[in-house]
Parts: sequence; C-alpha cells; structure tokens
Amino acid sequence: MSINYRKPLIAIFAVTMLMGCSKKQESTVVGTENITESVYASGTIRSKNQYNVYATVAGIVSQIINDEGALVKKGDPILTITNTASEYSAETAKLAAQLSDLSQNKEKLNELLVNLELAKTKLKNDSLLYAKQKNLWNEKIGTHNDLDQRELLYKSSKAAYDAALLRYRDTKKSLEFSAKQAQNNYKISSAQQSDFTIKSNVDGKVYAVYKKVGEMVTQQQALAVVGESNNFYLELNIDEYDITKIKLGQKVLITLDSYKGQIFEGTVTKINDLMDEKSRTFKIEAEFTKRPELLYPNTNVEANILINTKQNVLTIPRNYLMNDSLVIVNKTEKRLVKTGLKDYEKVEILSGLKQGDTIYKPVK
Repeated sequence: MSINYRKPLIAIFAVTMLMGCSKKQESTVVGTENITESVYASGTIRSKNQYNVYATVAGIVSQIINDEGALVKKGDPILTITNTASEYSAETAKLAAQLSDLSQNKEKLNELLVNLELAKTKLKNDSLLYAKQKNLWNEKIGTHNDLDQRELLYKSSKAAYDAALLRYRDTKKSLEFSAKQAQNNYKISSAQQSDFTIKSNVDGKVYAVYKKVGEMVTQQQALAVVGESNNFYLELNIDEYDITKIKLGQKVLITLDSYKGQIFEGTVTKINDLMDEKSRTFKIEAEFTKRPELLYPNTNVEANILINTKQNVLTIPRNYLMNDSLVIVNKTEKRLVKTGLKDYEKVEILSGLKQGDTIYKPVK
C-alpha cells in the first residue's frame, strides 16, 4: 500500500501563502519634530591623574603598606621591595665613604706635614749658612770650596723641601678626591635604596595592587594603579571619519552598564590630535556635568556627542529610508528624497516629501 505525501505539503504551502498575503504593510505619516545629529563614541572612565605604578628597581615585595582602596597623599608609601645585593652594595658604599673621609686620614697627612716642616726648617738653616759663607767669601775669608759646599747643601735642602711640599699637596688632593667620590657613591646608593620604597605621585586612592608579599618585581611590570579618589573623566574613541565634527564644549550624553536606563551629561574638554594607527581612531576627553554618585575607573561607557540640532523639520523613521535616498509611496512606488540630519531613529527630509504624506515601510 503506497502513502501519498503530496497533499500535506500542498496544504502547508497554501497556509503559508495565506499568512504572507494577510500581513499588512506598515505605514507612517510624514510630520515635523526636532532632530539632533550626534557622533557615537565608546570609551572608558578614568580617574584624574590615574597612572600605573612601576618600580625603577628589581626585587621582591617585602611589605604592602597601602593596599587596594586606601586613600593616600603624594609621597605616601604603597609597598616596599627588598634586594639583598643592593643592600650589600649600599653598606659597602657607606663603609668606603667612612674610610675615605679626610678625618680618617689625618695621620697620613700629619706625617707628610711634619716632614714638610722639617724640610722647611732645614732649608731655612742652610739658606742662612749659605748667605753667611757668601759674605765671608766677599771679604776674602774662607775658601771657595767652603762656599761650594754651602751652596750644594742649600740647593739640596731646597729640592727636598719642594719635593715634600709637592708630596703633601698631591696626597691631600688625592685624599679629598677619594673622599668626595666615596661620598657621591654613597649618596647614589642611598638614593637607589629609596627607590625600593614605592610611593604615590598624587593625592588620591590606590585602586589596585597587582603584587603580593614575596612575589618578584621587575621594572617592566605594573605594581599598582593610583588616581584621584573622586575626580573622574571620560576617555572616548572617535572614528577618523567623525573627528572633524567634534569641537570643544559640545554636549555629551553618556550611558553606563552599571546604571541601566539612565543618561548622564558631560562636555568635551580635550581633543587629542594624533590618530591611533591600529584602531584608526582619535582619543578625546569629556567631563561630567551631571554624573552618577559612584564611579569606578576603567569601566566602559557609551556616549553620543551632540553636534547639530534643528527645530520643527520634516522627519521620517530611519528604517523607512532605502539606500539613503528612496522611500515608498502608494505602497509600491519608489520616490527619490534628499536627506539632512540623521539620528538613530529619525532622518530629516529636505525635499521629495511634504507634511502629511504617507510612506510605507520596506518589506524585508
């Protein structure tokens, strides 16, 4: 016995056709109302002076002084880092500075100064004896050999004194240089030691700490996020095709996922001139004029920047417009229109329609 599948299929097709034919084509009447053109932007909430905290030295986190949520003043410590090798270097620099200090080398300088004074006394004595011998020789008293001997002793004492003076000056200069160099090394080492205490650069709040006690730290890793505690702005991305429409002072309507159904207001305060080559967008900044009670940095926002507004103009729903220039009249006839401002729901009609005309929604 054979089964006929054709009748049920025909019945289903007939019902579908009837439902399609019974579906009424939607229409609307052209009217006048206000319309505002805006530019869409997405972005992030930032705290004023928000920055990532980095260390200038490597080491291990030894203490977290101000954890997440803590309010801090500029210069307050956030965490400390330990580096044993650096500590040893600092101690060595301190010892070297102490050993090189002039006060620790007085004995060496005093010895040279005593030798210098002895040489000076001998020179003075030999100089007097040489002068006396010259006077005797001028009076024809004594021998020329006696005069030569006195002159030789005087010159020898003069050379010895000059050498002692030079040795004293060179040694003193060398010790002074070594002491200054050791002190500088100690200051540098002490300054580096202060780098092991990571401090806040602003008055504000510690929003995040990425490291725990005992974890390794390098100069390339962010340790924390710090920013002002109750002062926020919006960092928005604008498409390169829209950036020329953006001006300082324009009104911004802002929505946040954490405040569903609410709209907040702001103003454009800064336009960055350099485009991001990867995203092909420009960054602009806006500040709240009407803001939520609670805000958190790095949360996402969406915004519409109002760039133009017209009062009492002809408008139609945007989904009634085809190819940006055609509408349907008389149910099937396509008519060319000229458009003006557009928002997400409406489009301004400059010509091609008049108030009271009926248009029909395109069937998809």
